[in-house]
Amino acid sequence: MKLVESALKYVEESQNELIQLIKDLCAIPSFSHHEQKKAEFIKDWFNELGAAVIVDEKYNVILEMDAEGKDQLTVFMAHTDTVFPDETGFECVEQDGWLCAPGVGDDTANVAELMLIAKYLLQHHYTSPNGCLIVFNSCEEGLGNLEGSRYLMEKYAGRVHEFYSFDGGYKALVTKAVGSTRYEVIIRTEGGHSYGAFGNRNAIAYASSMIRTLYDYQVPKRGRSTYNVGVIEGGTSVNTIAQEVKFLFEYRSDDRDDLNEMKQFFDAVVDSYRLMGIEVDVQVIGERPCMGEVSEEHMNDVVSFVSEVIEQFTGKKPVERSGSTDCNICFSLGIAGCCFGGYEGTGAHTKEEKVDISSLNVGMKIVMSFMLEFFENIF
Repeated sequence: MKLVESALKYVEESQNELIQLIKDLCAIPSFSHHEQKKAEFIKDWFNELGAAVIVDEKYNVILEMDAEGKDQLTVFMAHTDTVFPDETGFECVEQDGWLCAPGVGDDTANVAELMLIAKYLLQHHYTSPNGCLIVFNSCEEGLGNLEGSRYLMEKYAGRVHEFYSFDGGYKALVTKAVGSTRYEVIIRTEGGHSYGAFGNRNAIAYASSMIRTLYDYQVPKRGRSTYNVGVIEGGTSVNTIAQEVKFLFEYRSDDRDDLNEMKQFFDAVVDSYRLMGIEVDVQVIGERPCMGEVSEEHMNDVVSFVSEVIEQFTGKKPVERSGSTDCNICFSLGIAGCCFGGYEGTGAHTKEEKVDISSLNVGMKIVMSFMLEFFENIF
């Protein structure tokens, strides 16, 4: 492991810069499919260092390091989007040893750390023997549908050897992909006046019945599988028989056979309501792939090395778990990698999210030491 003294000193000396960069990034609105402003900020930041970066059609910001002509590239990635559809960004405040703001951890802290580590690599003239991509990608969250990482892997198809997403903290590694399918379901009936047309079919009643049926399902047990109705909306007024109701439904699993089984059940439920003469429109609004055929030996090597680095700085091995991350795309393509991060915090995906400031020092050292294994210093 390359525990370079100058690199660790750089981390120590960069903590104030890191905190300010996190605050600056939090202040830029960047919900999924609307990452333009943050992409421009990151591009300008690197340009001021004298480094050229690519901003692609999906607002991925890509720093290529020794990548030309290479077909064994390593990807290091952190996502720029957040779950909140804000228009102005958020103020990040320090309070009792915490940085507090929506999205401050997921994934702003990791974006800021990766930016500063890239700065160190550039200023100290590091090279990557096999080539690497340092990427600040879009559309990881929710209905972003992993479009950023998906587009990146299409653009560099056949050239990526390993893939690492810095997302979340350093106590756990995501080593298995949770696939999912997300639907918008619309139920329509004739509706009418609640008194004058009493007896007409009510879309709310049928939607409620369908949701109840979906929730009576016992998930398969090959892997860990779940389902959820997350949004429901419709109707007109208290004295109107609802003509239309829309709800959003998803199922997830880290096992492909479980995903297929849940799809069959969902399709059967929809068909049964259509057979009753109910108009049911279904649209797939998001789909994330499950695990592909990744070399077990390669994955074991990856997990062993990342765990070793984390244990070096924390004294504890990280736990392995399944997750839905940018790594889903590489895993589905049979490419080894994993997902972990450079901080610890609480409240992800809530407005009360916060990051333990003291964890940033440890986390950035972990990410820095890990990444240095893929580089050489030519001076």
